[in-house]
Amino acid sequence: MDAIQFHHSLLSFSSNLSKAKVHENHCFPKIHNRRRLEVVAHGMLAPRKFMQRRRKVEVFKDAEDEANQKNWRRLMNEIDEAGSAVSILRSQRIKNKALPRDLVLGTLVRFKQLRKWNLVSEILEWLRTQHWWDISEMDFMMLIIAYGKLGDFNRAERVLGYMNKKGYPPSVISHTALMEAYGKGGQCNKAEAVFRRMQSSGPEPSAITYQIILKVFVESDKFEDAESVFEILLDDKISPLKPDQKMFHMMIYMYKKAGNYDKARKTLAKMAERGVPQSTVTFNSLMSFETNYKEVSNIYDQMQRAGLRPDVVSYALLIKAYGKARRIDEALAVFEEMLDAGVRPTRKSYNILLDAFAISGMIEEARTVFKSMRRDKCAPDIFSYTTMLSAYVNASDMDGAERFFRRLGQDGFEPNVVTYGTLIKGYAKVNNLDKMMEKYEEMRLKGIKPNQTIFTTIMDAYGKNTDFGSAVIWFKEMGSCGFPPDQKAKNILLSLAKTTKEQEEANELAGLADGGLGVGLSKISDEDDDDDDHEDGNEDDDLSANADEKTIILEEEPYLSILQ
Repeated sequence: MDAIQFHHSLLSFSSNLSKAKVHENHCFPKIHNRRRLEVVAHGMLAPRKFMQRRRKVEVFKDAEDEANQKNWRRLMNEIDEAGSAVSILRSQRIKNKALPRDLVLGTLVRFKQLRKWNLVSEILEWLRTQHWWDISEMDFMMLIIAYGKLGDFNRAERVLGYMNKKGYPPSVISHTALMEAYGKGGQCNKAEAVFRRMQSSGPEPSAITYQIILKVFVESDKFEDAESVFEILLDDKISPLKPDQKMFHMMIYMYKKAGNYDKARKTLAKMAERGVPQSTVTFNSLMSFETNYKEVSNIYDQMQRAGLRPDVVSYALLIKAYGKARRIDEALAVFEEMLDAGVRPTRKSYNILLDAFAISGMIEEARTVFKSMRRDKCAPDIFSYTTMLSAYVNASDMDGAERFFRRLGQDGFEPNVVTYGTLIKGYAKVNNLDKMMEKYEEMRLKGIKPNQTIFTTIMDAYGKNTDFGSAVIWFKEMGSCGFPPDQKAKNILLSLAKTTKEQEEANELAGLADGGLGVGLSKISDEDDDDDDHEDGNEDDDLSANADEKTIILEEEPYLSILQ
């Protein structure tokens, strides 16, 4: 076929992208049938209008307002550069006069919006010592919330104790903040104790309190406790309030984390039964734990049929699913659809598309993505460089891999264990054991400890070169370095054993001394190796755990708005 383009429409975009249509306009990615399927990704280099910088037109009330606004922005920039607020604010005082209240409050609110809680707490602690500032209950509320967000439960306890001493009435906000501080500080039992005390003697827990205690339980892997609290909320006879969307999202995430996908789907069904509105985040949560691209695609379609607009996480999850399935044409088409819909890509979404090309060893296409990242001001990070390196490795182009590895250092990045693991895997793949061990020794000299993937790769490489004795040595070395051999390593060792004596030794090392399972029954394919190793180099395989990407983790708590 000469060229196939995909039909795009935001709300009718079918995930069955294999059904292609031919168009006259050449604005979509072309697919050429050569020795293998290749995608020409250069269409991505065309900048979208929404990515171009626009000069903001600012309107001021008068000259005085303009001067004040510009002075405040200069102040914020100085604080950002200094990394500390008090010294900059102190320098703004003239002849011991008080700072303008609007300036102080504006600074606090802005840093709260930016979630720079260390600066918020620093400013408020300083204000407590200033005679010209009448610190109020709301100031103490914001301070204890800041310590809650930072997980500094010692300071949160101190502030709450001071508030009690001053006679401020018990507040659900302050107690919830203390509970969160315990949770983020790894003190789950103390967080639960605050919650139980609120239930029994007040102040009455709010919806935010329940959202946070569920999050604390889930992050501490106390799934039964979280489920118990949620079941009470579902019981209309005894529930103090109705579970909201964020609580359902947290439970869906919990079931995903526990690997219980059936309960996750049932929780989604309960949302619909109870009339709890579903959002893009809801469907993103479901997409995040599906591994089959068809299932991810079906959920994506359900989301659109519900009239919801996909966000950057939705697109990233669909791209990732297609990439893992080596359906590169669909992955690129989804990325193009995202850009055409005006959704700004993040570094993570670019890394996912880069990964899709790298898995298939498509160097030119991966380089195009890498170049586009800089154009769209998503500067590549060490994960991007390692993924780009893996594109050369998967194409068996080790000369290109070495050149790119040198560039990584020239661009100011330090290779990590995954970067070296990628090179080691590449030399193992082309059967160059000398270079493989050279890179291993180089890594060790830099003080980087090998991981289980590297041990497994080296073991496999020696075994495939009929050196079963060396494979056994590396298998044992893996365990002595604190990495008990996993099932993949055991399967590889079993597959390497050829003679009866080797098979007996492999069975013994793999815990199959009775020979009940036999040797070689569970072999790992090279294709599976590529996928597993490559996931190690990904930035964060669990998209749902990234709050900045607006997945199921709780968004900014509404109770903070009262402090604005």
